[in-house]
Amino acid sequence: MTVRHLIELDHRPEASVCGPKCVHNRWHPHIAPILRVAPGDELEIVTRDASDGQIHRGMTVSDLDAVEFGRVHALTGPFHVEGAEPGDLLAVHVISICPAEYGFTATLPGRGLMPDLFPGPILAHWEIAGGCATSQQVPGVRIPGAPFMGILGVAPSIERLRSVNARERAAAEAGALIMPPSANGAKPDDAFIFTEGWRTTAAHEVGGNMDIRQLVAGSTAYFPVDVPGALFSAGDGHFAQGDGETCGTAIEMGARLVVRLDLLKGAARDRKQTNPTFEVSAAALTVPSETRYFATTALSVGATGDVSPLDASLAARNAVAMMVDALEYDHGLTREQAYIVASVAGELRISSIVNVPHAQVSMLVPTNIFQN
Repeated sequence: MTVRHLIELDHRPEASVCGPKCVHNRWHPHIAPILRVAPGDELEIVTRDASDGQIHRGMTVSDLDAVEFGRVHALTGPFHVEGAEPGDLLAVHVISICPAEYGFTATLPGRGLMPDLFPGPILAHWEIAGGCATSQQVPGVRIPGAPFMGILGVAPSIERLRSVNARERAAAEAGALIMPPSANGAKPDDAFIFTEGWRTTAAHEVGGNMDIRQLVAGSTAYFPVDVPGALFSAGDGHFAQGDGETCGTAIEMGARLVVRLDLLKGAARDRKQTNPTFEVSAAALTVPSETRYFATTALSVGATGDVSPLDASLAARNAVAMMVDALEYDHGLTREQAYIVASVAGELRISSIVNVPHAQVSMLVPTNIFQN
């Protein structure tokens, strides 16, 4: 008989039914589990939105200045899975994701794919009902829902934690934007943990902020286990997201998530699996046959005409910029509104990655989201 564990969580940052230790926003193997479960058990858990409730209805763009970025993202967990050991795979079967009634999309200064063109701040509030989201800030657009969790993952070992911190320090010294360990907004507020615990803004080998929009209900994700008990956590619900989450956020929401956890003993070691994998059914991804798309294409050529050989990131940026121009012209959106639409509904495709010297990327937007 399947056992289901219910973890209720108040969406207000200061209150939760199971106490404040149900939520954490750092990855560290010494964060105490909130519950021990057996393989085959189901979890029904409530999660907060990516801002930990800081962004809400009625806020204006100017209010974003007060958002404490150190509190991103509030994760529910961790959960200790009995019998899980390093070398195993934890299978997370996503059964259902019930969205909250409110969501937001925001671009904060310095974030997103094109902070030089869209420095922000940008903010759109979304009302979620009947399987779709609408926003007064993006009029004439109706976004169908495809809910998924932006963050699923297990705890890293101390060895992996410190190794990753070292490589990210090196990347930061080379000029990369890195979110290093920090005490600001940390949960738990424990110096032993926040001094070296990972922030939740990145994905790592044990999962994290993967933002894989295919991880909808009906999918299964597999995580290499690094520590005894695996220490599984989830959060960062998204109502809808385009490929790449290009403006920096999707339609961010709180959610009620139901998963079943299974254990594949020794499978990570036997398969030599070092990163998450996932399976998803065709039914979960099926797009109605009547859906049509408008698409832009772009090459890996810079603004000055210099070729960056086979640079898919540059080609993607160019494809998004072209889509912003097209949506502005075709649908009368402002450039900021078009940037939001690309982030929550656009689909990026690597059309060519072998035809030297150019990578070519396409961005597709379904035309049925436009109501005018």
